[in-house]
Amino acid sequence: MAAAAAGTAISLSSALLLGCSAGTAADSAEYMVIPQPNEITYMAGSTVIPDKVAIAFPEEFASEAAMLGRYLSEDFNVRPVLRRDRSSGRILLKKDPALGSIPGQYRISADGKIEISSATAEGIFYGIQSLRQMITRDTVSAVLAVRNGEINDHPAFQWRAFMLDDARNFRGMESVKMFLDEMARLKMNVFHWHLTDDQGWRIEIPEYPLLTEVGSRRDSTHIGGWNSHEYDPNPQEGFYTQDQIREVLEYADARHITVMPEIEMPGHSSAAIAAYPWLGPIGKPFRTPCRFGYAADLFDVSRPEVVAFLCYILDEIMVLFPGPVIHIGGDEVSFNMWENAPTVRKYMAEHNIGSLSEFQLDFTDRISAYIASKGRRMMGWSDIGLNPDENAAGVTDTGDGLAEGSIIQFWKGDLSQITDVAERGYDVVNSYHMCTYLDYNYEWIPLKNAYDFSPIPDSLPENLHGKIIGFGCQLWTEWIMTDEKMCRQAFPRIAALAEAGWTDTANKDYGRFRDTKLPRLLEIWDAEGIVYHNPYTD
Repeated sequence: MAAAAAGTAISLSSALLLGCSAGTAADSAEYMVIPQPNEITYMAGSTVIPDKVAIAFPEEFASEAAMLGRYLSEDFNVRPVLRRDRSSGRILLKKDPALGSIPGQYRISADGKIEISSATAEGIFYGIQSLRQMITRDTVSAVLAVRNGEINDHPAFQWRAFMLDDARNFRGMESVKMFLDEMARLKMNVFHWHLTDDQGWRIEIPEYPLLTEVGSRRDSTHIGGWNSHEYDPNPQEGFYTQDQIREVLEYADARHITVMPEIEMPGHSSAAIAAYPWLGPIGKPFRTPCRFGYAADLFDVSRPEVVAFLCYILDEIMVLFPGPVIHIGGDEVSFNMWENAPTVRKYMAEHNIGSLSEFQLDFTDRISAYIASKGRRMMGWSDIGLNPDENAAGVTDTGDGLAEGSIIQFWKGDLSQITDVAERGYDVVNSYHMCTYLDYNYEWIPLKNAYDFSPIPDSLPENLHGKIIGFGCQLWTEWIMTDEKMCRQAFPRIAALAEAGWTDTANKDYGRFRDTKLPRLLEIWDAEGIVYHNPYTD
């Protein structure tokens, strides 16, 4: 560089060896990183990435180095050379204990070489995701380069989740892995896997084979919307073996994504009861429901043998899934079946329970204590921490009795309810349906509404902000029969919500996201064959 300052010309080949640019497009290229980093400083020039690039790393970052090498090869046709326990390379992964005050914190700098630094492997991985989006290819010379500069970054929230409903319409391994890949790109870290519901039980439990032999199959599928009486006459079926679950967990772990299973109870349980009718209040056989909406049947949790069954299922789930949180659903319980069940009325009388909503909360409290006794935290939809209305799905009064550490996933109702549960000490994941439900059409939730979502409601007192641990966005699949529709519903809103969960509010800018950065991401999805809703035709 000193020779250049003195007026001596540097050939392109010399520039490549030195790692500096020779007038590439990267010299002035803005970093096209989604979600927007929280601090960016640009410098003059750019750092070239040659066709064969050395990556140096300490042993503890070996998995991340291998993943970076894979990305460079697949995304840019670059051949990586991995240098374990070496301190020299065009790209360096560096341990920096000072970058550990916030989980996921990292720094990436480019100035002749590229350094990604963090206290943790998670932070290194997030830096790698930023680097993938920072690299540009000169349209004339085809040289790959990164504009010189530095990013200092960390997530605004520690819970950044995407939920896939595999129960209503089974999506399968290919879809799951595709979503995990895109979650990794967008620095999302929790895959919420909705595995059971009225219309399908999708996880193998060897002790109870009928759960999948019967509960994973239905004769037809409701189509055309909630008020429709149309059905697709083709049978629908599918489930994941435990080996497939382990494969998904390994795939997610390599991408620093925790998989949280959801096993619905006490409602949304008709598929399980179709398999084993003794689980329900009536005990009579019926088929796995084909119509969407929440069905009337539900577990008879007044009987010890039913609760023992659910505890066994939870034990199996906790062996399979090592993550700290187990989701039990707990929402939209219809009380009709309980109301006419002598066993339920007997239990209520013996335990001095005055209403069916209190009976539901009694069960939820018991299950939360059981999960806590196994060293895990229970999560459920709003209904688990707020007294369910006996006449409609929703929430009314408060309920206190959940095990310490239980998490409320808010989805519907007055936002003041978030304040109520936070004041009672519960952590909250905000999944307010009018911003985060990806199955809603783009008229209901335009891209801007998703982008503008803040997990912390404006009405929440500042002293309770720390109780909002993050957000979840949900893709319910009642009306999603094809992979194409699945992707159009999710993309590009998932990217907008990822920025809502990562980027500090002061650093967000919808115009920059939509007009400057999103087009580059759409090009990537085009190359990967991922279809999406075109946000520029709205």
